[in-house]
Amino acid sequence: LWQQLADTGTLDMSHAVEQITDRFRFVSGTSSHGQRLETIRVVHSLGRLVDPHTADGIQVGLQHREADVPLVCLETALPAKFAETIREAIGSDPPRPDAFDDIEDRPQRVEVIDADPEVVKSIIARDAL
Repeated sequence: LWQQLADTGTLDMSHAVEQITDRFRFVSGTSSHGQRLETIRVVHSLGRLVDPHTADGIQVGLQHREADVPLVCLETALPAKFAETIREAIGSDPPRPDAFDDIEDRPQRVEVIDADPEVVKSIIARDAL
């Protein structure tokens, strides 16, 4: 597959989906914004606050959960990074780590670039050091 990606610039795994699903029990699903908010609310009522991405993972995990098999979902981000969604879900702002206290006042660095893979590659190469 990696050679295919190197040769063609694409990665087609359609022929391997069944094998991957059977061998690793890999599944996928969707979570709507409403489901995401409800998952954040439910988890919060249990004493834990999760970010929207983690809530999506929990929601999809619950959709595919097998009886008597524990569901484990790894947290993917800080709720503080998604204050608007957290506020919508639970009615208050998430706690903010000390390292984020003055983030709005820190210098912002933005570089507008063309939607061109070669431009992106050159910027990554330029800034990699």
